[in-house]
Amino acid sequence: MRGSPCSGRRKRAGKSSLIKLLAGIYRPDEGELLLEGRPYRPHTPLDAFRVGIRVVHQELNLLPYLTVAENLLFESLPQRGGVVQFGAMYQRARALLDEVGLDISPTTRVEQLGIAQMQLLEIAKALCYDSKLLILDEPTATLTSREIDRLFDIIKRLRRRGVTFIYISHRLHEIYEIGDQITVLRNGQHVATRPVTGITLDEIIKMMVGREIRHEHVFHDEVTQGPEIFRVEGLKLTPFSPTISFAARQGEILGIAGLVGSGRTEAVRAIFGADRKAAGKIYIEGQLVSINSPRDAVHSGLCLLTEDRKTQGLMLDLSLAVNISITDLARVAHFGLLQRDVENKAAADLIQEMHVQTPSIEQYARFLSGGNQQKVVLCKWLFRGSRILIFDEPTRGIDVGARQEIYELLWNLAAQGKGNIIVSSDLPELMGICHRILVFSKGKMVGEVERAQFNQERILSLAYQEYIQT
Repeated sequence: MRGSPCSGRRKRAGKSSLIKLLAGIYRPDEGELLLEGRPYRPHTPLDAFRVGIRVVHQELNLLPYLTVAENLLFESLPQRGGVVQFGAMYQRARALLDEVGLDISPTTRVEQLGIAQMQLLEIAKALCYDSKLLILDEPTATLTSREIDRLFDIIKRLRRRGVTFIYISHRLHEIYEIGDQITVLRNGQHVATRPVTGITLDEIIKMMVGREIRHEHVFHDEVTQGPEIFRVEGLKLTPFSPTISFAARQGEILGIAGLVGSGRTEAVRAIFGADRKAAGKIYIEGQLVSINSPRDAVHSGLCLLTEDRKTQGLMLDLSLAVNISITDLARVAHFGLLQRDVENKAAADLIQEMHVQTPSIEQYARFLSGGNQQKVVLCKWLFRGSRILIFDEPTRGIDVGARQEIYELLWNLAAQGKGNIIVSSDLPELMGICHRILVFSKGKMVGEVERAQFNQERILSLAYQEYIQT
């Protein structure tokens, strides 16, 4: 008997629930909402839209099989006599894409975009309409400094026009750059509302997690590196793309940096066999392996924690026990029959080891916080016994307390001799935990920076290299 899908919501801070109340997705049990001094009682998202409230959710709401232009203007397609004017639609879409700095064709289908490109598309979509209140939930979670600067310029311009923003972010330094007041929620309760100018970063963190966290990034120099465990030689994503070659050692945390569209995610997906590659050899512990599909990768001891954990990493409406055991059902089966007690015991042990906050292993994955969902994804690969773990945006949408736990988990894996590769748009994060950083620019690996030479300006100059030259 599976547990209640609704149990365990108390473990969330309450930010997403608050947004859904404002957007008309949920209805409040008590209390009232006021908009411009008048009672505001939305029953549907359309009610919120009509009064000028737009939301850019952390979990993207795009139509994957339609084009970028159709997604942007879906609610107000330019028409004449009931016929869509495609020329006008593409022209308007191009202007919106330019405003957020997204260099893609309006005719591209959304399913072909990366998660960071989808995030910018959602922001462009929100800008398409005159709004009184724009609610942005983790809008920069997968964006690099250039895209973030562009977004902040847009926010400041719209504020001068009288638009109000509710900006939700776990990147706390951003609040100081654009915020006037900060409100902290924890476990569904209001903790405090303070002017940004009168509160320190340490105070915010303490209110968020209920305790002090002294260091956001901790580099464990006592963890020794062993021999090479993983190598990629001559990887080509297309017949005409540049080659990519690199290696990782046991106990190493290797970072991959680059701008949106730099080829970071495309490279690791090709390595994992999720996307086709035109050429390239992969070696694990010195042995050449053939990886043409994710199944091949898993059997070879390689795993990928994708940047979109909800759609590609978890089965949201199944229990944690099922999500964890799915990578190696043979371990919890006897003569082809699933042994539920064995499955539950294995899942419970990993959940305890990874400090997953959940009322039960029967809890549905959908109702965990982002940090706990990410730990469950990690649990399923540890259950498989993977030797090389590739993390794509491992702390996307995760609060500062859960981030620290993820970093410590990475170091525990490194101490066990695993190979860890981290793809992240958060450059300070990479500089805080990595031994080396590989830098990508326009599908090309343009540099490799050792820890002793870490410098944000140097890494960013490499990331911009191919864009400046073209």
